[in-house]
Amino acid sequence: MNAVLGTSYGSEDSDLLGADEDYTALERAMADEIANIESTHPGYDEYRYHVDELGHNPYELASYLTAKFQSYTRAEVQGELQAVFDAQYKLTLTETVEIRTYTDEDGDEHEYEWYILTVTLKNRTLPVVINERLTADQKELYSATMWTKGNKPYLWDNIYTGGDTDPGPSYEIPGEALTDPDFAALIAEAEKYLGYPYVWGGSSPSTSFDCSGFVCWVYTHSGVYNLPRTTATGIYNQCAIIPKNEARPGDLIFFTRTYDSAGPVSHVGIYVGDNMMIHCGDPIKYASINTSYWQEHFYAFGRLN
Repeated sequence: MNAVLGTSYGSEDSDLLGADEDYTALERAMADEIANIESTHPGYDEYRYHVDELGHNPYELASYLTAKFQSYTRAEVQGELQAVFDAQYKLTLTETVEIRTYTDEDGDEHEYEWYILTVTLKNRTLPVVINERLTADQKELYSATMWTKGNKPYLWDNIYTGGDTDPGPSYEIPGEALTDPDFAALIAEAEKYLGYPYVWGGSSPSTSFDCSGFVCWVYTHSGVYNLPRTTATGIYNQCAIIPKNEARPGDLIFFTRTYDSAGPVSHVGIYVGDNMMIHCGDPIKYASINTSYWQEHFYAFGRLN
């Protein structure tokens, strides 16, 4: 009985769901603020966006609140939700003015000011924030309830599908591709986790993975590239963007609008050649990028610098 209690959420379902709804409302308000920047801050010649996606794993939030408070009501954690949100997300607006020139019909050059507003949203991710806010004992409880989903796996049983829930094709990497030692190391690490479920915010084998958590883990723990935990947009921002016909095994492939995200990049996988990728869908698997779904949502190929 003690073991079950130690891995269970102690709060009522209505409070668990309500607190998560309140955190989601904060994220939606942030997304709305970003979407309306050009209306609320008019008059600029150009708007530039560097926006990480908004989103969290509800089991991570519930496990964190349980570790922090054991049993809680929705009303009791409002202050904590705001504090965690403020630590996870940072929105900054930066105005710059460029001096540009134009040539008139007489061939004379004239200078003018070009006003730019840069909108930057940084998502440090919930796991990073949680790690800073829990004691060692609380982290043990957090890990235990994350692994069991608080013994309430029905609460959020459909947090993400990515539009792609089939088990994926059976696929074997061509031998010639594995002659590249870096790519061979990537695949050796990535294939350890085939079949692991998608967990929003997941970033390690103990919690399972989301798409960016999987890519960061594989690149870092294969020894190919040190890629600290970040979002799909954060990975994209570290890449050189390359044409489709130059993509090679081990490059990254990015997708857009696979869910309602604030930024254009919403999903990432590792390209393995032959129009195939390995990615954290639901579950981690190989997938053909030639399907109508992935072609519709394709965004770009990238190579880590």
